[in-house]
Amino acid sequence: MAETANGAGTEEQQQVEFQIQRIYLKDVSFEAPATPLVFQKEWKPEVKLDLDTKSARLGDNIFEVVLTLTVTCLLGENETAYLCEIQQAGIFTVGNMAEPQLAHCLGAFCPNILFPYARETVGSLVGRGSFPQLNLAPVNFDALFAAHVQRAQEQQQEQQADA
Repeated sequence: MAETANGAGTEEQQQVEFQIQRIYLKDVSFEAPATPLVFQKEWKPEVKLDLDTKSARLGDNIFEVVLTLTVTCLLGENETAYLCEIQQAGIFTVGNMAEPQLAHCLGAFCPNILFPYARETVGSLVGRGSFPQLNLAPVNFDALFAAHVQRAQEQQQEQQADA
């Protein structure tokens, strides 16, 4: 305990704790249902990326965060060239954070750490499928998290207005 000039004691601020314990590939799937015929067609793909994150408490200050990426590559309107889905996960120690900061850490900061690993895995799988190189653009997880929080607040306000 530290003494202030007026003699009153102040508690030391507890340091925020953050540590990456492990990063791992939890699940992976690659499908190329239209092969080999898809290789004989003109390559003008439409690539769609879906992202999802979830987190679970494993113990005191220990969390698993899972980033799911689903990449669907279509030729034309309904022919799937390939479908790639991965779950990139990590175990993180996160302590001494207020609830809003913890939610932001698990919903934006941790997925931001996991994304480069997921992007590399998707690129590798697409290449092994003998398709042209796929480079996924960076994702702004902070903006996605902020939009999620705003939608949740709007829904809560609508529910309160209806009550």
